Formats: sequence, C-alpha cells, structure tokens
Amino acid sequence: MSAVTVPTRIWDLPTRLFHWLLAAAVIGCVVTAKIGGGAMVWHTRLGFCVLALVVFRLAWGFVGGHWSRFVRFAYAPGTLLRYLRGQARPEERLDVGHSPAGALSVFALLGVLMAQVGTGLVSDDEIAFVGPLNRYVATDTGLAATSLHKTWGQWLIIGLVALHVLAIVAYLVRRNNLVRPMIGGDKLLPPGTPASADGVAQRMLALVLAAAAGALAWWVSRLGQ
Repeated sequence: MSAVTVPTRIWDLPTRLFHWLLAAAVIGCVVTAKIGGGAMVWHTRLGFCVLALVVFRLAWGFVGGHWSRFVRFAYAPGTLLRYLRGQARPEERLDVGHSPAGALSVFALLGVLMAQVGTGLVSDDEIAFVGPLNRYVATDTGLAATSLHKTWGQWLIIGLVALHVLAIVAYLVRRNNLVRPMIGGDKLLPPGTPASADGVAQRMLALVLAAAAGALAWWVSRLGQ
C-alpha cells in the first residue's frame, strides 16, 4: 500500500446516522425490556424505530454510497478465508469499508434484528402487550414468537453487539480506529481509492427512503388498532 494517503469519504452521512440511531434504538430496546412495566411503551416505540431503520438500511444497501452497498461487502468464501489467514490481496481493498469479518457481523445483525422485529410484531405476552400482527397468526405461533423474542432473540442481539464492541477494541489495539470514520465519514487512504457519494442529491434520496421506511413502520403499528 502506498505511503501517501489522502482523506477519502468512506461512510456517507445517511450510513453514519443509521449506525448511531440503530445503536441507540437497540440499546433502548434492551434496557426498556429489562425494566418492563410502563417502560414497555417505549420498548414498543423503539422497536418500530428499529423496523424503520432496518428497512431503510436494506434499501440503502442497493442505492447508497459506494462502500455502503451490499455488493461491496458480500465477499466470496475464498476471500474471507484469505482475509482470516492474512493473505488478502492489496487490490482487493478489504479494509477500506467493511472487512470480510465485519461484513459477516453486519449481515448477522441485520438478520437477527429482522427476526427479532418479526417475532415482536406477532407476539402476545398475555399480560399487557399484543403485537399488531398477532391477529394474523395462530395462538400457538404468537406464543412461540413471544418466547423466542424474550429469550434467544434478545441474547443473540446482546451477543452480536458485544462481539462488535470487542472487534472495535481489537482494531484499536492494532491502531486501526473504526469509530472515527463512522463519525466523520473519512479515512486516510491511498489516492485513487473509490469514494462514497455523499452530496446533496445522495442525502435527499436517503431522506425520501427514510420517510418511506418510517411511514411503513407507522402503518404496521396501526394494524393492531
């Protein structure tokens, strides 16, 4: 890799906002679930926020900035193995955006969050909460979804978040700060590294998608009324 580096936009503003808002919403969901009682009102609201954010990210994965698109970090198994063995090829640029290991974490977290939101939507705790889609599933299905939501789903999310934080710390030890680019958007990289589009047009597109995702989440929330 060249010794000369220049600031290069890697994470566009919509991706950065998504990342931090999702972190806050997930933490809020876990905390309110642990508190229970009246806090479950906020647990539900935050759950719909997670739904909107995940829907937005799924769309943004196809039209977002260069390094935010799924195609940029949907690595082949051979690429992952080379990366884990420390045999990555310089031209592959595996550490610019999401590394192969980081990509697995992203896809796993999105998958688990979708499953957790899905079970929450059809759940029924038989006390104070009934998901807006519970009426569309059998009673046994709703109860099974509730059990998964409160046990395996919750702990999978906590485990994945913990692994994410540990990975960040591990990279910091190796003097690779993953947090700074997710705040400011730029990384010092060799000239010629593709940059993510992050102009007014890109942000307006993100705003439209975010509004659509929010409207979808709101519409789903009203199905139970």
